[in-house]
Amino acid sequence: MNKALSTFDRKMKNPKFKKAFEEGYKELLFSELMISIMQDDDVSIRELAREAKLSPSVIQDLRSGKQHDIKVSNLIKIANAFGYELILQKGEKKLAFLEEKKEQQLHRKDSSYTNEKSDYNTRTSFKIRDTSSKYQTDKKK
Repeated sequence: MNKALSTFDRKMKNPKFKKAFEEGYKELLFSELMISIMQDDDVSIRELAREAKLSPSVIQDLRSGKQHDIKVSNLIKIANAFGYELILQKGEKKLAFLEEKKEQQLHRKDSSYTNEKSDYNTRTSFKIRDTSSKYQTDKKK
């Protein structure tokens, strides 16, 4: 006696439906992950945006799934804001992307005064650290 397929199982046999479903599911996963972490950490969109130094609309669009392509720099900022590191792994080798903040002093002339004023601008760059134990052991030799 054959068990009848569910509607979902029947639909997944259609290659076009399956491809569209899988693509949509990948996009949903990131937004669901963000929602879950934000709820667990009790962080609002504005708080996360402030911590990650991103626009609240960027956070909202990612969280809602409206925006599904994310810049690597924004992903690193969001991960770091939650206390995570972004790690690429190939076999035993692991590379961690770390946010590096540099304050630069900018000089500008104020139009109403003749003296120069200084502003501080925080620039974010990223460095890569090898976190694989194999590499660290080899490097000590």
